Amino acid sequence: MQPQPNTVVVRAVDRAAGGAVDRMRVDWTAVSGLLRDYHLQTEHEKAQHGVAPGGSELPARYQAEIDDPASAFAGAEVVVADGEDGPVGMVVLQAADGDVELKRLWVAPAGRRRGVAAALMSHAREHAERSVAGGLRLSVWDWRADALGLYRSQGFVVVPSWESRERLVCLRHPVR
Repeated sequence: MQPQPNTVVVRAVDRAAGGAVDRMRVDWTAVSGLLRDYHLQTEHEKAQHGVAPGGSELPARYQAEIDDPASAFAGAEVVVADGEDGPVGMVVLQAADGDVELKRLWVAPAGRRRGVAAALMSHAREHAERSVAGGLRLSVWDWRADALGLYRSQGFVVVPSWESRERLVCLRHPVR
């Protein structure tokens, strides 16, 4: 299905083998590219804010996600958002302490200010409701003011941190 101009189609990445092998390869290749961009941007920002050393190499755990996202996120739902020119965003949804945690939420620059993040978050809410989770949760670096504003506008509130890393803000949105 080809999206209409300025529309976004959000869908889970198909893990079934069957006849969808070519589509799966394209999906995981797109996820890998989106993850690469996400991690490069995040590591650059972390270096700018003194949270991590700078450098051109990504930490091995992040490179492993890029190299094999299907294995890295086994057991999670990996969701992509397709714009008119292909995948422009993604999120990983994982069960976490009775909630669904949003991990690796990323919208490529070409997809920003077009409702992609809101569409991904809407899918995450529906996923949490189907899975009988109590809420959605996520963590975000405190310098990401635009992201914090988006999450607050979606009904997320700051909660006590479950993260050990400083400067990560933890947010939660109940779905029940």
